[in-house]
Amino acid sequence: MQESLMIYNSLTRKKEEFKPIHAPHVGMYVCGPTVYGEAHLGHARPSVTFDILFRFLHFLGYKVRYVRNITDVGHLENDADEGEDKIAKKARLDELEPMEVVQEYTLNYHHCMQEMNVLPPSIEPRASGHIIEQQEYVRKILDSGYAYESNGSVYFNVEKYNKDFRYGILSGRNVEDMLSNTRSLDGQQEKRAPLDFALWKKASPEHIMQWNSDWSRGFPGWHLECSAMGEKYLGKEFDIHGGGMDLLFPHHECEIAQSTAANGKQAVRYWIHNNMITINGQKMGKSLGNFITLKQLFSGTHELLTQAYNPMTIRFFILQAHYRSTLDFSNEALQAAEKGMGRLLEGYEKITELPVSQTSSVSVADIEKKCLKAMLDDMNTPIVISHLFTALKTVHAVELGKETITDEDKKALLKIFEIYLFDILGIEQPNEKNENSSELLQKTITLLLDLRLQAKREKDYQKSDEIRDALTGMGVVIKDTKDGYEWKVN
Repeated sequence: MQESLMIYNSLTRKKEEFKPIHAPHVGMYVCGPTVYGEAHLGHARPSVTFDILFRFLHFLGYKVRYVRNITDVGHLENDADEGEDKIAKKARLDELEPMEVVQEYTLNYHHCMQEMNVLPPSIEPRASGHIIEQQEYVRKILDSGYAYESNGSVYFNVEKYNKDFRYGILSGRNVEDMLSNTRSLDGQQEKRAPLDFALWKKASPEHIMQWNSDWSRGFPGWHLECSAMGEKYLGKEFDIHGGGMDLLFPHHECEIAQSTAANGKQAVRYWIHNNMITINGQKMGKSLGNFITLKQLFSGTHELLTQAYNPMTIRFFILQAHYRSTLDFSNEALQAAEKGMGRLLEGYEKITELPVSQTSSVSVADIEKKCLKAMLDDMNTPIVISHLFTALKTVHAVELGKETITDEDKKALLKIFEIYLFDILGIEQPNEKNENSSELLQKTITLLLDLRLQAKREKDYQKSDEIRDALTGMGVVIKDTKDGYEWKVN
């Protein structure tokens, strides 16, 4: 059986054995969202993918420092070096401060990730909070000779870098081919060559977000933040960098060039990219206008949906395809995921009720080995799920008396579901949400009754009666006592 974790490295285009630089410590950096709109299904896939990797590395005994950034400055429209900042544009249209936009959509993203049981990262830095580090990074690249200043902006010199190293090593692109397919500059732009990209941009007077620097009052280029923050929190070399396939070029390609130019070597050993979620065969994304927000999925309010979907259904839907495969969205696919997940959860509940025998006619250990082998093989979650359905057949066979199981194997079967379905795949156990909801309900009712008690003491009987009537209408029975109150739900 395969004993080491094998992961597909986008840099070498093959599966490689994972060997951390400083085992058992692992440094992992993942590109988080640009927070200028509500979290959508396209955001969910990388978040779930790297949550699985985070969980599995912990399961294997590694200590993981997981850094996932928030892009809140420098990401221009169409991923270009010219134009308007995505967040600044949203702020202008909504007549808000840019950081109001950032805060609103960061909170939305966090809420959606919590609903989908995505664990928070170890560190979640924001680009706007690391302007000094980004400026220092620009200085290092200028000192190395691979960047130049032009009219207050600083650009990376791709052609010069390519002579000494290779620009295109991650994406497999050739600089000469890219140049031949790119129109020549008309002399009006600051860049010397079409492929050069911005490290620092001089801001126009109307640009909202800008900072002082040695070169101009301006803002950092989009690609710079990950290089600077990755080095700050994980060092000049770290193990894993991840993100969506759409970031492979130019974003991650530029990151490799920046780190190599600044430090003389690449920062990342393993590049991991999840594939896209499509809708009718087309990439789902905000820029294309064909996205579905996670709130719409949770509430069922999108025109393509026939019902609301539990966040765990959406998570399970994502995990049914290997992270490197495209995943096509449809209402029917979500319904199938809901049904399949429901069967697994019901099967898990039935395990405790199974009759035990002196001997087992089923091989529970074999199922566990197959689940582990699938996870070790580049996190093959659909294969893990298929093995869990095999375990489900075992449950049904024992339930019908066609197979036998010992008490020890019964406990081992429960453990398989608890480890792989709940701990690693991150599907919440059926009672977890209910327990959390019940606790929240109790705290809410108690809070309202405390407010009612305070209103009575202040002789605000109208407010006191309004709270009582509202709770009574929801089925809460209230009994006033000498010391306060008692309550129960009918």
